[in-house]
Amino acid sequence: MSERYERGQVVRKAVLGEDHVERAEAGKTDLDAPFQTLITEGAWGTVWASDGISRRERSMLTLALLAALGNFEEIAMHIRATARTGASKQDVLETFQHVAVYAGVPRANQALKIAKETYAEMEQDIHRTDR
Repeated sequence: MSERYERGQVVRKAVLGEDHVERAEAGKTDLDAPFQTLITEGAWGTVWASDGISRRERSMLTLALLAALGNFEEIAMHIRATARTGASKQDVLETFQHVAVYAGVPRANQALKIAKETYAEMEQDIHRTDR
């Protein structure tokens, strides 16, 4: 694999968590392997690997874009990633308020609903591991 792919895997694991990436890799098939390489090199090995802005800011931008475009299926994954990128719950609220003004209240409302559900799941996971 390329250096950009390897760098992308490191960044992807740092942002999404090793377990998530291992599950995604285990589910990879001949059909989607080229696509997985594309996003690993492009999204993770280039964009997310850049030090031009912080991972916190990238989380906020990613969440805003996902919500604004109505791509709700990846919001929970990126909410979970905030635990590793440093974006706080307040940052996420501010992000979705921005979405409400510039992209529409229904999209921001749906994104916020997903965020609330995901944060609740994350809290439950923390309490399960504390036992």
